[in-house]
Amino acid sequence: MTPKHYGEPVILLLVEDNPADARLTQEAMKESKIYNKMYHVVDGVEAMAFLRKQGEYAKMPRPDVILLDLNMPRKDGRQTLAEIKEDDDLKRIPVVVLTVSDAEEDIIKSYNLYANCFVTKPMDMDEFAKVVTGIENFWFTIVKLPPNGK
Repeated sequence: MTPKHYGEPVILLLVEDNPADARLTQEAMKESKIYNKMYHVVDGVEAMAFLRKQGEYAKMPRPDVILLDLNMPRKDGRQTLAEIKEDDDLKRIPVVVLTVSDAEEDIIKSYNLYANCFVTKPMDMDEFAKVVTGIENFWFTIVKLPPNGK
């Protein structure tokens, strides 16, 4: 079961500045049983341009779920999360904070900014793949997502 009509991919936006973490996440999603299309941007400035369909992102689809790192250059994940959740057109897109941090302050701040969940990235590659699979299983087989674009 997915939130899309039969044959349509689940659209993911990965906001991650670390190339190795981005590659691992993309590889884990490629192995997925869920038909998905993942887009990747490297910081919050690009994420907001993608979400608002500005410039080079004018023809990009609206994501069903955003995977957001906290520590990035230019505009970090906290600022990006706040901006997403303050925007009436974007605030219903689920945001999964996926970060190396396990600091209580980051967890509290993320939930105060209306993150839909907070996941700490494991350092082990196999464990990282399991976490991504867990995110996928939860968000695309258990959770009922709002209609895309609403």
